[in-house]
Amino acid sequence: MATKAKTTVKWEIKDRLYYLKNNLSPLTLTLSSKHSQRHPMMYFDSDLGYERELRYATNQLSPFVDEQEGPVTLSHIVFSNGVLMVPKEKQSLQKLLSLYHPLRNKMYAEQDQVAEAVNELEDIELEIEALNLAQQLDLDHAEAILRTELGGSVTKMTSKELKRDLMLLAKSNPALFISLAHDENVELRSFGIKASEANIIKLSPDQKTFKWAANGKKLMEVPFDEHPYSALASWFKTDEGMAVYKSIEKKFS
Repeated sequence: MATKAKTTVKWEIKDRLYYLKNNLSPLTLTLSSKHSQRHPMMYFDSDLGYERELRYATNQLSPFVDEQEGPVTLSHIVFSNGVLMVPKEKQSLQKLLSLYHPLRNKMYAEQDQVAEAVNELEDIELEIEALNLAQQLDLDHAEAILRTELGGSVTKMTSKELKRDLMLLAKSNPALFISLAHDENVELRSFGIKASEANIIKLSPDQKTFKWAANGKKLMEVPFDEHPYSALASWFKTDEGMAVYKSIEKKFS
Protein backbone atom coordinates (compact mmCIF):
# COMPACT_ATOMS: atom_id res chain seq x y z
CA MET A 1 0.00 0.00 0.00
CA ALA A 2 1.44 3.38 -1.01
CA THR A 3 2.17 6.21 1.40
CA LYS A 4 -0.53 8.83 1.10
CA ALA A 5 0.59 12.01 -0.62
CA LYS A 6 0.47 15.27 1.25
CA THR A 7 -2.12 17.66 -0.11
CA THR A 8 -2.06 21.45 -0.13
CA VAL A 9 -5.62 21.72 -1.48
CA LYS A 10 -8.10 23.28 0.94
CA TRP A 11 -10.99 20.85 0.67
CA GLU A 12 -14.53 21.81 1.67
CA ILE A 13 -17.16 19.22 2.52
CA LYS A 14 -20.23 20.21 0.49
CA ASP A 15 -22.53 19.11 -2.30
CA ARG A 16 -20.96 19.69 -5.72
CA LEU A 17 -22.36 20.16 -9.21
CA TYR A 18 -20.48 19.25 -12.38
CA TYR A 19 -21.47 20.18 -15.93
CA LEU A 20 -20.33 19.23 -19.42
CA LYS A 21 -18.46 21.96 -21.26
CA ASN A 22 -19.27 23.53 -24.64
CA ASN A 23 -22.99 23.55 -23.75
CA LEU A 24 -23.25 19.79 -24.24
CA SER A 25 -26.38 18.27 -22.72
CA PRO A 26 -26.94 14.71 -24.01
CA LEU A 27 -29.59 12.62 -22.31
CA THR A 28 -26.80 10.63 -20.67
CA LEU A 29 -23.01 10.60 -20.93
CA THR A 30 -20.83 8.11 -19.09
CA LEU A 31 -17.41 9.31 -17.99
CA SER A 32 -14.53 6.86 -17.69
CA SER A 33 -14.35 5.64 -14.10
CA LYS A 34 -11.38 3.24 -14.13
CA HIS A 35 -8.03 2.96 -15.85
CA SER A 36 -7.76 1.11 -19.16
CA GLN A 37 -5.55 1.22 -22.22
CA ARG A 38 -8.33 2.89 -24.18
CA HIS A 39 -9.25 5.36 -21.42
CA PRO A 40 -6.16 6.03 -19.28
CA MET A 41 -6.94 7.10 -15.71
CA MET A 42 -3.58 8.05 -14.26
CA TYR A 43 -2.61 10.99 -12.08
CA PHE A 44 0.96 12.20 -11.60
CA ASP A 45 1.48 12.76 -7.89
CA SER A 46 4.19 15.43 -7.60
CA ASP A 47 4.58 14.77 -3.86
CA LEU A 48 5.35 11.08 -4.40
CA GLY A 49 7.05 11.52 -7.77
CA TYR A 50 5.14 8.97 -9.84
CA GLU A 51 1.85 8.26 -11.64
CA ARG A 52 -0.97 6.68 -9.69
CA GLU A 53 -3.88 4.69 -11.06
CA LEU A 54 -7.40 5.99 -10.48
CA ARG A 55 -10.80 4.30 -10.26
CA TYR A 56 -14.16 5.05 -8.73
CA ALA A 57 -15.30 2.49 -6.17
CA THR A 58 -18.39 3.27 -4.10
CA ASN A 59 -17.11 1.38 -1.04
CA GLN A 60 -13.69 3.06 -0.90
CA LEU A 61 -12.57 6.32 0.70
CA SER A 62 -9.95 7.15 -1.91
CA PRO A 63 -10.02 7.27 -5.74
CA PHE A 64 -6.41 6.00 -5.82
CA VAL A 65 -6.10 2.26 -6.43
CA ASP A 66 -3.04 2.00 -4.19
CA GLU A 67 -5.06 3.37 -1.26
CA GLN A 68 -8.05 1.07 -1.76
CA GLU A 69 -8.33 -2.06 0.37
CA GLY A 70 -10.28 -5.30 0.06
CA PRO A 71 -13.03 -6.00 -2.48
CA VAL A 72 -14.12 -2.97 -4.49
CA THR A 73 -17.54 -2.04 -5.81
CA LEU A 74 -17.07 -0.28 -9.11
CA SER A 75 -19.67 2.15 -10.43
CA HIS A 76 -20.32 4.32 -13.48
CA ILE A 77 -20.03 8.11 -13.55
CA VAL A 78 -23.07 9.31 -15.47
CA PHE A 79 -24.02 12.87 -16.49
CA SER A 80 -27.75 13.35 -17.15
CA ASN A 81 -28.77 16.18 -19.47
CA GLY A 82 -25.26 17.59 -19.18
CA VAL A 83 -25.00 17.75 -15.38
CA LEU A 84 -24.03 15.56 -12.44
CA MET A 85 -24.87 16.39 -8.83
CA VAL A 86 -22.64 14.64 -6.30
CA PRO A 87 -23.74 14.89 -2.64
CA LYS A 88 -21.23 15.61 0.11
CA GLU A 89 -21.45 12.00 1.32
CA LYS A 90 -19.64 10.77 -1.82
CA GLN A 91 -16.23 12.21 -1.06
CA SER A 92 -14.26 9.73 -3.13
CA LEU A 93 -16.21 10.58 -6.28
CA GLN A 94 -16.03 14.31 -5.58
CA LYS A 95 -12.26 14.23 -5.18
CA LEU A 96 -11.87 12.12 -8.30
CA LEU A 97 -13.89 14.62 -10.33
CA SER A 98 -12.66 17.84 -8.71
CA LEU A 99 -8.96 17.04 -8.34
CA TYR A 100 -7.69 14.08 -10.33
CA HIS A 101 -9.77 13.00 -13.31
CA PRO A 102 -7.87 13.48 -16.63
CA LEU A 103 -10.96 14.97 -18.32
CA ARG A 104 -11.44 17.63 -15.63
CA ASN A 105 -11.75 21.10 -17.23
CA LYS A 106 -11.57 19.45 -20.66
CA MET A 107 -14.86 17.60 -21.04
CA TYR A 108 -16.50 18.80 -17.85
CA ALA A 109 -16.02 21.36 -15.08
CA GLU A 110 -17.17 21.97 -11.53
CA GLN A 111 -19.65 24.75 -10.89
CA ASP A 112 -18.04 27.52 -8.88
CA GLN A 113 -20.91 29.46 -7.32
CA VAL A 114 -18.65 32.10 -5.76
CA ALA A 115 -16.91 32.85 -9.06
CA GLU A 116 -20.25 32.89 -10.88
CA ALA A 117 -21.69 35.29 -8.31
CA VAL A 118 -18.68 37.60 -8.73
CA ASN A 119 -19.06 37.51 -12.53
CA GLU A 120 -22.79 38.20 -12.30
CA LEU A 121 -22.17 41.12 -9.95
CA GLU A 122 -19.56 42.56 -12.29
CA ASP A 123 -21.99 42.22 -15.22
CA ILE A 124 -24.74 43.99 -13.26
CA GLU A 125 -22.42 46.81 -12.21
CA LEU A 126 -21.22 47.23 -15.80
CA GLU A 127 -24.81 47.40 -17.04
CA ILE A 128 -25.68 50.04 -14.41
CA GLU A 129 -22.63 52.09 -15.41
CA ALA A 130 -23.62 51.90 -19.08
CA LEU A 131 -27.25 52.84 -18.41
CA ASN A 132 -26.23 55.80 -16.24
CA LEU A 133 -23.85 56.96 -18.95
CA ALA A 134 -26.55 56.60 -21.62
CA GLN A 135 -28.90 58.71 -19.50
CA GLN A 136 -26.37 61.55 -19.36
CA LEU A 137 -25.40 61.75 -23.05
CA ASP A 138 -26.74 64.55 -25.21
CA LEU A 139 -28.70 63.73 -28.37
CA ASP A 140 -25.84 64.54 -30.78
CA HIS A 141 -23.53 62.12 -29.01
CA ALA A 142 -26.31 59.54 -28.79
CA GLU A 143 -26.94 59.81 -32.53
CA ALA A 144 -23.22 59.48 -33.27
CA ILE A 145 -22.99 56.26 -31.25
CA LEU A 146 -26.12 54.75 -32.77
CA ARG A 147 -25.10 55.69 -36.29
CA THR A 148 -21.93 53.61 -35.95
CA GLU A 149 -24.10 50.62 -34.97
CA LEU A 150 -27.36 51.15 -36.88
CA GLY A 151 -26.34 53.25 -39.88
CA GLY A 152 -28.66 55.66 -41.67
CA SER A 153 -31.85 54.50 -39.93
CA VAL A 154 -31.04 56.85 -37.04
CA THR A 155 -31.68 59.88 -39.27
CA LYS A 156 -35.43 59.31 -39.15
CA MET A 157 -35.58 58.63 -35.41
CA THR A 158 -37.24 61.00 -32.98
CA SER A 159 -35.38 62.07 -29.84
CA LYS A 160 -37.39 59.56 -27.81
CA GLU A 161 -36.50 56.76 -30.22
CA LEU A 162 -32.82 57.71 -30.08
CA LYS A 163 -32.84 57.62 -26.28
CA ARG A 164 -34.71 54.32 -26.25
CA ASP A 165 -32.32 52.60 -28.66
CA LEU A 166 -29.35 54.08 -26.83
CA MET A 167 -30.60 52.58 -23.54
CA LEU A 168 -31.26 49.25 -25.26
CA LEU A 169 -27.70 49.19 -26.63
CA ALA A 170 -26.31 50.05 -23.19
CA LYS A 171 -28.35 47.25 -21.62
CA SER A 172 -27.67 44.56 -24.23
CA ASN A 173 -23.93 45.24 -24.68
CA PRO A 174 -22.69 47.51 -21.88
CA ALA A 175 -18.99 46.97 -22.58
CA LEU A 176 -19.36 47.97 -26.23
CA PHE A 177 -21.53 50.95 -25.31
CA ILE A 178 -19.06 52.28 -22.73
CA SER A 179 -16.24 51.87 -25.23
CA LEU A 180 -18.18 53.82 -27.88
CA ALA A 181 -19.25 56.50 -25.40
CA HIS A 182 -15.64 57.16 -24.40
CA ASP A 183 -14.23 56.84 -27.92
CA GLU A 184 -13.03 60.29 -28.93
CA ASN A 185 -13.42 59.32 -32.59
CA VAL A 186 -17.04 58.12 -32.45
CA GLU A 187 -18.47 61.45 -33.62
CA LEU A 188 -15.95 61.61 -36.46
CA ARG A 189 -16.89 58.05 -37.49
CA SER A 190 -20.54 59.05 -37.43
CA PHE A 191 -19.74 62.12 -39.54
CA GLY A 192 -17.98 59.93 -42.11
CA ILE A 193 -20.89 57.46 -42.27
CA LYS A 194 -23.34 60.33 -42.64
CA ALA A 195 -21.26 61.82 -45.49
CA SER A 196 -21.24 58.47 -47.24
CA GLU A 197 -25.00 58.05 -46.83
CA ALA A 198 -25.49 61.54 -48.26
CA ASN A 199 -23.39 60.50 -51.28
CA ILE A 200 -20.81 63.20 -50.63
CA ILE A 201 -18.02 60.66 -50.30
CA LYS A 202 -18.03 56.97 -51.18
CA LEU A 203 -16.15 53.89 -50.10
CA SER A 204 -14.86 51.59 -52.82
CA PRO A 205 -16.44 48.10 -53.06
CA ASP A 206 -13.25 46.52 -51.72
CA GLN A 207 -13.42 48.95 -48.76
CA LYS A 208 -9.86 50.12 -49.34
CA THR A 209 -10.36 53.65 -50.67
CA PHE A 210 -12.51 56.70 -49.91
CA LYS A 211 -13.28 59.01 -52.84
CA TRP A 212 -15.33 62.10 -53.61
CA ALA A 213 -18.65 60.81 -54.93
CA ALA A 214 -18.99 63.65 -57.43
CA ASN A 215 -15.73 63.16 -59.38
CA GLY A 216 -14.21 59.93 -58.06
CA LYS A 217 -11.08 61.70 -56.83
CA LYS A 218 -9.30 59.70 -54.15
CA LEU A 219 -9.35 61.08 -50.62
CA MET A 220 -7.49 58.41 -48.65
CA GLU A 221 -6.38 54.78 -48.57
CA VAL A 222 -7.67 52.63 -45.73
CA PRO A 223 -4.71 51.06 -43.88
CA PHE A 224 -4.59 47.28 -43.96
CA ASP A 225 -6.72 45.51 -41.37
CA GLU A 226 -8.44 48.68 -40.13
CA HIS A 227 -12.15 49.41 -40.10
CA PRO A 228 -12.77 51.90 -42.94
CA TYR A 229 -14.73 54.45 -40.93
CA SER A 230 -12.39 54.21 -37.95
CA ALA A 231 -9.51 54.93 -40.33
CA LEU A 232 -11.47 57.80 -41.87
CA ALA A 233 -12.13 59.28 -38.43
CA SER A 234 -8.42 59.25 -37.62
CA TRP A 235 -7.62 60.78 -41.03
CA PHE A 236 -10.04 63.66 -40.39
CA LYS A 237 -7.66 64.73 -37.60
CA THR A 238 -4.76 65.27 -40.01
CA ASP A 239 -4.21 68.59 -41.80
CA GLU A 240 -5.40 67.16 -45.13
CA GLY A 241 -8.33 65.37 -43.51
CA MET A 242 -9.41 68.45 -41.57
CA ALA A 243 -9.67 70.41 -44.83
CA VAL A 244 -11.87 67.69 -46.29
CA TYR A 245 -13.93 67.58 -43.09
CA LYS A 246 -14.65 71.32 -43.33
CA SER A 247 -15.56 70.97 -47.01
CA ILE A 248 -18.02 68.16 -46.23
CA GLU A 249 -19.42 70.17 -43.33
CA LYS A 250 -20.27 73.03 -45.69
CA LYS A 251 -22.16 70.63 -47.97
CA PHE A 252 -24.36 69.61 -45.05
CA SER A 253 -25.25 73.22 -44.20
